[in-house]
Amino acid sequence: MLGRVHRMRDSQEFSLTVRRGSKAAQPTLVCHVVPGTGGLTSVGFVVSKQVGPSVVRNQVKRRLRHLMRERLDLVPPGSRVVVRALPASSAAESATLAEHLDEALVKAGSRSRTRGSS
Repeated sequence: MLGRVHRMRDSQEFSLTVRRGSKAAQPTLVCHVVPGTGGLTSVGFVVSKQVGPSVVRNQVKRRLRHLMRERLDLVPPGSRVVVRALPASSAAESATLAEHLDEALVKAGSRSRTRGSS
């Protein structure tokens, strides 16, 4: 499970990350990444009611938190990441979610690096 120190809780931080971050979409999720320059990486999750009832939404969040914990090293230290689950995530297997999360983090991370160097 992703530690509390890495969890994003402030709604302004969510909004800034979604607005200013680079976005990468996959069939089951969308990642928004704002690269950091050091410190702790913070990660937030958005799972709407379109994903399913509360039990399903919480299961999706738990699976994503677990997967993200193993992937914190894919983003620069101090980065802000928002993972938005799409309705297809409720039926997806963990291996599929992991693959989509990896691809989205790599795409969003590379876009944010090229955006920052311009």
